[in-house]
Amino acid sequence: MSVRLSLAAAATFAAGLLVASSAFAADPACEPDKVATKYPSLAGKTVTFGADPQTPPYVARDGMDMNKLSGIAVDMAKAVMDCAGVKYEFTLGAWSGILPAVSSGQIDAMWDDLYYKPDRAKNVDYVMYMGAGTGVLVPDGNPKKLESLADFCGKTVAYGVGSIEEAATLKQQETCKAEGKEPITTMPFQDLAAGLRLLESGRTDAMMWDLGYIDFMAKSNPGKFTRAFGIVSGFQIGVGVGKGKDDLVKAIYDGIRVIQADGTQKKIFAKYNTDPSLEIPAEIRTK
Repeated sequence: MSVRLSLAAAATFAAGLLVASSAFAADPACEPDKVATKYPSLAGKTVTFGADPQTPPYVARDGMDMNKLSGIAVDMAKAVMDCAGVKYEFTLGAWSGILPAVSSGQIDAMWDDLYYKPDRAKNVDYVMYMGAGTGVLVPDGNPKKLESLADFCGKTVAYGVGSIEEAATLKQQETCKAEGKEPITTMPFQDLAAGLRLLESGRTDAMMWDLGYIDFMAKSNPGKFTRAFGIVSGFQIGVGVGKGKDDLVKAIYDGIRVIQADGTQKKIFAKYNTDPSLEIPAEIRTK
């Protein structure tokens, strides 16, 4: 794997379309010497995965070598692409710009903390592999005593633009108003680094994001952050692949099925302090 250091340029959960054909039905196996036969359009190609290096435990710069990456997505990509016999690299950039780069064809796929949404699936195909939840990160000790969404009334809350956390917060905003309580002061952010700065500077009382990230930050920063509470969202995480890249979709799907069958995916989750039970059977969704 090589790393390039720059990148050029609440929804309701709905089941996507599972692509079913004889080509996908057979039990997959790692056959890196057969890439030209199994995935002909990938033979001799280097696949580019987009990711944000500030999204642990999915993707982060290695603490010992800033030119290296670590995380769930990084380790899974290596296992899957080595299984397929396909070269690959990670292209790094801000989270909000990665999916548009996939849709426009600048890069092949996004392998990061990417939730499935039907509107996103209009522009990319998904290979699902992980369940998801929402976490609320607060200063250590939880000084505002936030224990549920109901406690957001009268508080300041930060969340990612267009995220399921935004939808949940705006829904709670309506509840606060209906109950005659103080409104929530909302602080949307474009990327995780910006959201974390809001919390560190005291400009927000809480930051909402994916539960895996929130738990990682709380465990990595004892005495500084803690998780106030978590919500099981029912959403799922997958790899977003550019439309028309069927061989890449199949290679990722086959590889994930292999590492799920041999226990590798659960081991990767455990390595990054992520609940192995969040693994879900690999599935392709095209809409």
